[in-house]
This record gives sequence, C-alpha cells and structure tokens, in this order.
Amino acid sequence: MSENFDVIVLGAGGMGSAAAYYLSKANQKVLLLEQFELNHQQGSSYGYSRVIRYSYDNPVYVELMRAAYPLWFALQEEAKETLYVRTGGLDFGLPSQPTFAKLRHSMDRAKLQYEHLTAAEAGDRFPQFQFESGMEALYQHETGLLAASKCVLAHTRCAIERGAIFKDRTPVTEIKVGSDSVEVTTPTETYSAGAIVITAGSWAKQLLERQGIELPLKVMPCQLGFFEPDQPAEYEPGRFPVFFAHMNGDYGEMPYGIPSHDGSGLKVTTFYGWNTVNSPAEVDYTPDPDWIERMRGFIARYIPKANGSLVSTRRCLYTMTPDKDFVIDRHREYPHVVFGAGFSGHGFKFTTLIGSILADLALKGETEHDISLFELERFQTVAV
Repeated sequence: MSENFDVIVLGAGGMGSAAAYYLSKANQKVLLLEQFELNHQQGSSYGYSRVIRYSYDNPVYVELMRAAYPLWFALQEEAKETLYVRTGGLDFGLPSQPTFAKLRHSMDRAKLQYEHLTAAEAGDRFPQFQFESGMEALYQHETGLLAASKCVLAHTRCAIERGAIFKDRTPVTEIKVGSDSVEVTTPTETYSAGAIVITAGSWAKQLLERQGIELPLKVMPCQLGFFEPDQPAEYEPGRFPVFFAHMNGDYGEMPYGIPSHDGSGLKVTTFYGWNTVNSPAEVDYTPDPDWIERMRGFIARYIPKANGSLVSTRRCLYTMTPDKDFVIDRHREYPHVVFGAGFSGHGFKFTTLIGSILADLALKGETEHDISLFELERFQTVAV
C-alpha cells in the first residue's frame, strides 16, 4: 500500500521548500520530494545571494513585494539566522533608456519612495562607480540581498521541524491524477495525497505536459561571475549597493551586481541575453571564458577598481516564459493539482510569498493576493 499524505510537493528549490513550509504551518501532512540532493547546483536556487527589491517596472510586482518582505522577516525570526541583508539598490543609465523610464514610472505609480540622483550625486555617494555624462540613477534604500541557499535550507528545515517528510535524491517516475487525489511513483515507493504542488523549476515543463498542461517554457543557462576588488571592504553591504545598469549591447541585457557576501566576491552577471534550450538535459554547465572577458569590460568601464581576480564562476538556470511573467495556477480539470513555474530569472525574492500562495491554492483553492497576471490562460495552450 502507498503511504498517504495531505499534500505532496515536487521540487525542493526556492518555491517548493517554501510551499512545504507553509503547508506544514497549516498542520498538513506534507511530503517534499527532490530529484537531486538538497541545495544542489543544477537548478536556480543555489548560491550566496539573490536580489530582493521593491523597485519593479510593473506595480503588480511592487505590491507582491510589499507582502513578501514581512514574510522574510518572520522566517528569519523562526529560523534564527540572517537571510535578508539590506544594501540599498541603485539603478543607473541614460534617462532615455526605455527600461529606466519604465521603472521610474512604475515606482511613481506604486508610490514607492526612492531618490532620483544625477551622475555626480550618485558618484559622490558611491565613488566605487564611474558614471558617464548624462546618466541618472534611482536609489531605493530597502533593496538588499537574500542568502539564497540559506533561505532554501531554512524553509526546508522549518518545514521538517513542523512535521514535513523530506526525501532527496528521489526522482518522480509517474504521476497519476484522480478526481480528488494523486499518486506519485518514485523508483522505490508510491505515495498518495489529496493534492499536489509542482514546483520543479526547469523540469516543470515535462512534468506538467504529462498532466495535459503545455507551457511555452524555455531553459536559459546564465553565468555568474564573482570578482575580487582591490579593496574588498568597499564592496560589501553597507558601502556598496545592489545595482542594475540599464543598457544593452556588448555586455548583454542589463548587467547587474550584488555586493560581496560571506566572502563571495562582487557578483556580476546580466539579466538576460543567453541562448535558450528546450530542457535541462540540453544544458552545458561549463562556464564560458569569453563571457568573463565581456563582464570584465563592463567592470573596467563602470566599476574599475573591482576588476580583480576571478573568485569563482558557474552557470545556473532561468526558466523563461515568453512574457517573462510567472505561471502560478491550478489545473482546470483537476484543481487539486497546483503549480508554479517560469519564474524567468527574477522569482527568488518572491519565494516565501509564492510558497504561501501555492499552499493557499492547494488548501483553499484561492489566495488573497492578485495573481491574475500569472494565470495559465494567457498562453491558451492547455491540452483538451
């Protein structure tokens, strides 16, 4: 006989670990399955840091962040460790750049407090940068970093402490969905539950297709570089901000960076601009040395004293939707099948909130948060 649970969660990255945490807080009997080891490096959630910010070019995301920040603070308190580090956030570029103008307009609409700085003013405050004539900057003081791996481990640990069962190195071979239940088969066991939450990252497309849900997802392997500045202390939180450079071209699409954290070195990468593949099986995780040299060109031009030795570099995965907005929804025929996917390289800051939303959808069939932007119907690709 199969072991029975209230809810099974597939995937123990940022979203799945958070969903398991909130389901366990709701006194559910939860099974969390992960095909790799906990905190593995093949997906999207591993590492020293991810950006957390209110400053978004769409007010919908600003409102969601207003709900997410308090949840991070509450998780920190329960986990008894620091997960959020405030750094401040600096968006800079020419004011004519469309992304810069759109961001400022969105923050105004959302009544978000920020400072509008000239290049000279920004340079006086942050002399580590070398801004060009005509550039402007937007500074939002609550931007910061999340200790990514620590967040995943905290959600998972707290879920287990509340009774959740966690099994890593346990791939799913089959999912059978009934009218009011699901059955999940692994190489060694079969488990049943009243509901399932699928948060499988770059592997979600194939899992959801088996349930008649086709999503236009692509996998984008991105590369991260960590550099040792001449004076490392000047590039740590408190002295150096998270930054976004509103520019495209030789460096890729919108280079950005995160201060050194726990000795990581200054993190620099780009939002988008890499080639996509159809599945993780096609991903080459080998870092590209030519990309490092392009990033060095950006650093030399805009953060010249940070262009020291390469501390480390690696690739991780973005799971992209065509519009770069998330997918958070329920199966139309089997509403006890809930899923979150396609977080398009900017989802980690929302993980604790999305975990709570997915838990609500699994238990109540609804959420108090506006997730209409993320509904499946916008793609009109649900199999009949």
